[in-house]
Amino acid sequence: MKQKIVVFTGAGVSAESGIQTFRDGDGLWENHDIQEVATPEAWSKKPKLVLDFYNERRKQVLKATPNEAHKTLVLLEQFFDVQIITQNIDDLHERAGSTKVLHLHGEILKARSTFDDQLYDWKKPTLKLGDKCPKGYQLRPHVVWFGESVPNMIVAANCCEGANLLIVIGTSLNVYPAANIVNFVPEDCKKYLIDPKIQQSFIGNNIELIEKKAGEGVVELVNQLLSLKENV
Repeated sequence: MKQKIVVFTGAGVSAESGIQTFRDGDGLWENHDIQEVATPEAWSKKPKLVLDFYNERRKQVLKATPNEAHKTLVLLEQFFDVQIITQNIDDLHERAGSTKVLHLHGEILKARSTFDDQLYDWKKPTLKLGDKCPKGYQLRPHVVWFGESVPNMIVAANCCEGANLLIVIGTSLNVYPAANIVNFVPEDCKKYLIDPKIQQSFIGNNIELIEKKAGEGVVELVNQLLSLKENV
Protein backbone atom coordinates (compact mmCIF):
# COMPACT_ATOMS: atom_id res chain seq x y z
CA MET A 1 0.00 0.00 0.00
CA LYS A 2 1.29 3.45 -0.88
CA GLN A 3 2.13 5.87 1.90
CA LYS A 4 -0.32 8.75 2.14
CA ILE A 5 0.81 12.35 1.69
CA VAL A 6 -1.47 15.28 2.46
CA VAL A 7 -0.32 18.52 0.82
CA PHE A 8 -1.83 21.69 2.24
CA THR A 9 -1.29 24.77 0.05
CA GLY A 10 -1.92 28.47 0.47
CA ALA A 11 -1.51 31.59 -1.64
CA GLY A 12 2.28 31.27 -1.71
CA VAL A 13 2.12 28.25 -4.02
CA SER A 14 0.34 30.28 -6.73
CA ALA A 15 2.18 33.57 -6.21
CA GLU A 16 4.92 32.47 -8.62
CA SER A 17 2.22 32.07 -11.29
CA GLY A 18 1.39 35.75 -10.93
CA ILE A 19 -1.66 35.36 -8.73
CA GLN A 20 -1.42 38.00 -6.05
CA THR A 21 -1.80 37.03 -2.42
CA PHE A 22 -4.14 38.38 0.22
CA ARG A 23 -2.24 40.43 2.79
CA ASP A 24 -3.92 40.00 6.13
CA GLY A 25 -1.83 42.64 7.87
CA ASP A 26 -3.50 45.73 6.40
CA GLY A 27 -6.87 44.17 5.64
CA LEU A 28 -6.50 44.93 1.93
CA TRP A 29 -6.74 42.56 -1.01
CA GLU A 30 -5.28 44.16 -4.13
CA ASN A 31 -6.20 47.61 -2.78
CA HIS A 32 -9.72 46.58 -1.77
CA ASP A 33 -11.02 46.49 1.78
CA ILE A 34 -12.05 42.86 2.22
CA GLN A 35 -15.22 43.95 4.00
CA GLU A 36 -16.35 45.64 0.78
CA VAL A 37 -15.73 42.75 -1.59
CA ALA A 38 -15.45 39.44 0.28
CA THR A 39 -18.32 39.21 2.76
CA PRO A 40 -22.03 38.30 2.59
CA GLU A 41 -22.80 41.87 3.67
CA ALA A 42 -20.84 43.26 0.72
CA TRP A 43 -22.80 40.99 -1.63
CA SER A 44 -26.08 42.26 -0.20
CA LYS A 45 -25.12 45.94 -0.43
CA LYS A 46 -22.96 46.15 -3.56
CA PRO A 47 -23.26 42.96 -5.64
CA LYS A 48 -21.85 44.59 -8.77
CA LEU A 49 -18.69 45.66 -6.94
CA VAL A 50 -18.27 42.13 -5.61
CA LEU A 51 -18.79 40.63 -9.07
CA ASP A 52 -16.33 43.10 -10.63
CA PHE A 53 -13.72 42.22 -8.01
CA TYR A 54 -14.03 38.49 -8.60
CA ASN A 55 -14.16 38.98 -12.36
CA GLU A 56 -10.66 40.43 -12.09
CA ARG A 57 -9.59 37.42 -9.99
CA ARG A 58 -11.08 35.07 -12.60
CA LYS A 59 -9.33 36.82 -15.49
CA GLN A 60 -6.06 36.58 -13.56
CA VAL A 61 -6.52 32.84 -13.03
CA LEU A 62 -7.46 32.21 -16.67
CA LYS A 63 -4.22 33.89 -17.79
CA ALA A 64 -2.02 32.13 -15.23
CA THR A 65 -0.22 28.83 -15.77
CA PRO A 66 0.99 26.24 -13.26
CA ASN A 67 4.47 26.88 -11.91
CA GLU A 68 7.23 24.50 -10.82
CA ALA A 69 5.62 23.91 -7.43
CA HIS A 70 2.32 22.78 -8.98
CA LYS A 71 4.03 20.63 -11.61
CA THR A 72 6.54 19.03 -9.25
CA LEU A 73 3.89 17.96 -6.74
CA VAL A 74 2.34 15.80 -9.47
CA LEU A 75 5.48 13.65 -9.53
CA LEU A 76 4.73 12.40 -6.03
CA GLU A 77 1.79 10.42 -7.38
CA GLN A 78 4.26 7.92 -8.87
CA PHE A 79 4.97 6.48 -5.43
CA PHE A 80 2.49 8.00 -2.97
CA ASP A 81 -1.23 8.40 -2.42
CA VAL A 82 -1.38 12.20 -2.66
CA GLN A 83 -4.26 14.35 -1.45
CA ILE A 84 -3.98 18.09 -2.02
CA ILE A 85 -6.02 20.39 0.20
CA THR A 86 -5.82 24.00 -0.89
CA GLN A 87 -7.00 27.35 0.35
CA ASN A 88 -6.63 28.70 -3.18
CA ILE A 89 -9.58 29.32 -5.48
CA ASP A 90 -7.57 28.83 -8.69
CA ASP A 91 -7.37 25.57 -10.65
CA LEU A 92 -3.60 25.45 -11.11
CA HIS A 93 -3.14 22.18 -9.21
CA GLU A 94 -5.65 20.50 -11.51
CA ARG A 95 -4.13 21.98 -14.66
CA ALA A 96 -0.72 20.77 -13.56
CA GLY A 97 -2.10 17.24 -13.36
CA SER A 98 -2.83 16.56 -9.69
CA THR A 99 -5.71 14.09 -9.50
CA LYS A 100 -7.04 14.59 -5.95
CA VAL A 101 -7.61 18.25 -5.07
CA LEU A 102 -9.96 19.58 -2.38
CA HIS A 103 -10.72 23.32 -2.37
CA LEU A 104 -11.53 24.69 1.08
CA HIS A 105 -12.47 28.19 -0.01
CA GLY A 106 -14.23 27.47 -3.29
CA GLU A 107 -13.30 27.71 -6.96
CA ILE A 108 -13.30 30.92 -8.97
CA LEU A 109 -14.04 29.04 -12.22
CA LYS A 110 -17.39 27.91 -10.84
CA ALA A 111 -20.54 29.87 -10.06
CA ARG A 112 -23.17 29.09 -7.48
CA SER A 113 -26.90 29.66 -7.43
CA THR A 114 -28.10 31.99 -4.70
CA PHE A 115 -31.19 29.78 -4.41
CA ASP A 116 -29.96 26.23 -3.79
CA ASP A 117 -26.13 26.28 -3.92
CA GLN A 118 -26.13 24.34 -7.21
CA LEU A 119 -22.74 24.69 -8.92
CA TYR A 120 -22.05 25.57 -12.55
CA ASP A 121 -18.76 25.64 -14.44
CA TRP A 122 -17.97 29.27 -15.24
CA LYS A 123 -14.84 29.80 -17.29
CA LYS A 124 -16.09 32.97 -18.93
CA PRO A 125 -14.05 36.03 -17.90
CA THR A 126 -17.05 37.77 -16.37
CA LEU A 127 -20.05 36.96 -14.20
CA LYS A 128 -22.61 39.76 -14.31
CA LEU A 129 -25.78 40.86 -12.61
CA GLY A 130 -28.51 39.16 -14.61
CA ASP A 131 -26.56 35.91 -15.05
CA LYS A 132 -28.98 33.44 -13.51
CA CYS A 133 -29.31 29.74 -12.82
CA PRO A 134 -31.98 27.73 -14.73
CA LYS A 135 -34.42 28.42 -11.89
CA GLY A 136 -34.06 32.17 -12.42
CA TYR A 137 -31.88 33.10 -9.45
CA GLN A 138 -28.73 35.24 -9.60
CA LEU A 139 -25.43 33.40 -9.74
CA ARG A 140 -22.59 34.35 -7.36
CA PRO A 141 -18.91 33.39 -7.33
CA HIS A 142 -18.32 29.97 -5.80
CA VAL A 143 -16.03 31.26 -3.09
CA VAL A 144 -16.23 31.18 0.69
CA TRP A 145 -16.47 34.73 1.95
CA PHE A 146 -15.27 35.97 5.31
CA GLY A 147 -17.96 35.16 7.84
CA GLU A 148 -19.26 32.13 5.94
CA SER A 149 -18.80 28.53 7.02
CA VAL A 150 -16.26 26.25 5.32
CA PRO A 151 -18.27 23.12 4.42
CA ASN A 152 -15.24 21.21 3.12
CA MET A 153 -13.47 21.31 6.49
CA ILE A 154 -15.20 18.06 7.49
CA VAL A 155 -14.13 16.48 4.20
CA ALA A 156 -10.58 17.76 4.78
CA ALA A 157 -10.47 16.22 8.25
CA ASN A 158 -11.46 12.87 6.77
CA CYS A 159 -8.81 13.22 4.06
CA CYS A 160 -6.13 13.65 6.73
CA GLU A 161 -6.90 10.35 8.45
CA GLY A 162 -4.01 7.93 8.17
CA ALA A 163 -1.61 10.44 6.63
CA ASN A 164 2.06 9.49 6.84
CA LEU A 165 3.38 12.84 5.65
CA LEU A 166 1.98 16.37 5.72
CA ILE A 167 3.50 19.02 3.46
CA VAL A 168 2.43 22.60 4.14
CA ILE A 169 3.32 25.08 1.39
CA GLY A 170 2.98 28.84 1.09
CA THR A 171 0.62 29.60 3.93
CA SER A 172 1.00 31.55 7.15
CA LEU A 173 -1.37 29.15 8.93
CA ASN A 174 -3.14 32.20 10.31
CA VAL A 175 -6.49 31.75 8.56
CA TYR A 176 -8.94 29.63 10.51
CA PRO A 177 -10.54 27.17 10.37
CA ALA A 178 -8.25 26.11 7.49
CA ALA A 179 -5.13 26.27 9.68
CA ASN A 180 -6.57 23.41 11.74
CA ILE A 181 -5.40 21.04 9.00
CA VAL A 182 -2.16 20.53 10.93
CA ASN A 183 -4.21 19.15 13.82
CA PHE A 184 -6.16 16.68 11.69
CA VAL A 185 -3.23 14.42 10.77
CA PRO A 186 -2.08 11.63 13.12
CA GLU A 187 0.26 12.64 15.94
CA ASP A 188 3.17 10.68 14.50
CA CYS A 189 2.74 12.12 11.00
CA LYS A 190 5.97 13.63 9.67
CA LYS A 191 5.47 17.29 8.76
CA TYR A 192 7.24 19.57 6.30
CA LEU A 193 6.74 23.33 6.13
CA ILE A 194 7.83 25.21 3.00
CA ASP A 195 7.65 28.99 3.25
CA PRO A 196 10.14 31.85 2.80
CA LYS A 197 9.25 33.20 6.24
CA ILE A 198 8.92 30.54 8.92
CA GLN A 199 7.11 31.67 12.04
CA GLN A 200 8.78 30.64 15.27
CA SER A 201 5.50 29.33 16.64
CA PHE A 202 5.59 26.44 14.15
CA ILE A 203 9.10 25.29 14.96
CA GLY A 204 8.86 22.06 16.93
CA ASN A 205 9.37 18.33 16.97
CA ASN A 206 8.60 16.24 13.91
CA ILE A 207 8.61 19.28 11.62
CA GLU A 208 11.19 19.79 8.88
CA LEU A 209 11.48 23.43 7.85
CA ILE A 210 12.36 24.53 4.33
CA GLU A 211 12.65 28.31 4.37
CA LYS A 212 12.31 28.89 0.64
CA LYS A 213 9.73 30.03 -1.88
CA ALA A 214 7.27 27.40 -3.05
CA GLY A 215 8.88 26.54 -6.38
CA GLU A 216 12.39 26.02 -5.04
CA GLY A 217 11.29 24.38 -1.81
CA VAL A 218 8.89 21.93 -3.42
CA VAL A 219 11.47 20.79 -5.98
CA GLU A 220 13.99 20.22 -3.19
CA LEU A 221 11.60 18.21 -1.02
CA VAL A 222 10.03 16.17 -3.82
CA ASN A 223 13.46 15.21 -5.17
CA GLN A 224 14.41 14.11 -1.66
CA LEU A 225 11.28 12.00 -1.19
CA LEU A 226 11.48 10.43 -4.65
CA SER A 227 15.16 9.62 -4.15
CA LEU A 228 14.38 7.76 -0.94
CA LYS A 229 11.62 5.77 -2.68
CA GLU A 230 13.68 4.93 -5.74
CA ASN A 231 16.51 3.62 -3.60
CA VAL A 232 14.32 1.30 -1.52
